[in-house]
Amino acid sequence: MKIATFNVNGVRSRLDHLLSWLEREAPDIACLQELKSTDAAFPVGAINEAGYGALWAGQSSWNGVAILAKGVDPVESRRGLPGNPKDTQSRYLEAAAHGVIVGCLYLPNGNPQPGPKFDYKLDWFERFLRHAATLMKSGHPVVLAGDYNVVPTDEDIYDPKGWRRDALLQPESREAYARLLAQGWTDALREMHPDERIYTFWDYFRQHWPRDRGLRIDHLLLSKDLAARLKDANVDRWVRDLPKASDHAPTWVELTSPKARKVAKRG
Repeated sequence: MKIATFNVNGVRSRLDHLLSWLEREAPDIACLQELKSTDAAFPVGAINEAGYGALWAGQSSWNGVAILAKGVDPVESRRGLPGNPKDTQSRYLEAAAHGVIVGCLYLPNGNPQPGPKFDYKLDWFERFLRHAATLMKSGHPVVLAGDYNVVPTDEDIYDPKGWRRDALLQPESREAYARLLAQGWTDALREMHPDERIYTFWDYFRQHWPRDRGLRIDHLLLSKDLAARLKDANVDRWVRDLPKASDHAPTWVELTSPKARKVAKRG
């Protein structure tokens, strides 16, 4: 089973890129962020024609998340994080598909910091931590996939000194991510590439993509049972190389099939 996350940076403007990627890579589940589309304008018809069922939570001009599942309709289990009913930003969607629960998230960027946007980032992260702990305790197979807007370590960015003041590298952001992993989640991409400089995002400035000056901010975290099934994880860099591409590339994990339970023979 292949599960992917992709910050499309505009689902309508980059629909051709999305459809090409779905056709070529055929993930079983795909989590999308930064739809930048209202619910009514979400291109569900084209996605259905590509063979995917879909759930989405849109927002005009900003944010927005979606979960696509190949050949089935994902079953929604949560829309938005608990803990703050006044938060109307479309940043979290959760569903069941193909035997797993998938949480699709677009964690706030937090810039400029310090300030209200960084405070919102940390508050959102705390609510996410509490919900993630509940999912871990549930015993269900869970993947938490999305754009976390956190560079976990200096090994996950081309120039940590140059970005030191950015919200993505602040000690509070990194500490919250570390607490998330401490719950028992496995960072799949780093697990498969422990010593490699591997990036998922390259901004549009100063030829950062051709020079491979990137950041790793798109993560797929696996519950303990799914971590035991981890087969591979990587980044579809070819998508970032398309004309007028998103500044993110799709990131994915591949899981082996669950082991069948042995049935005891009766004597």
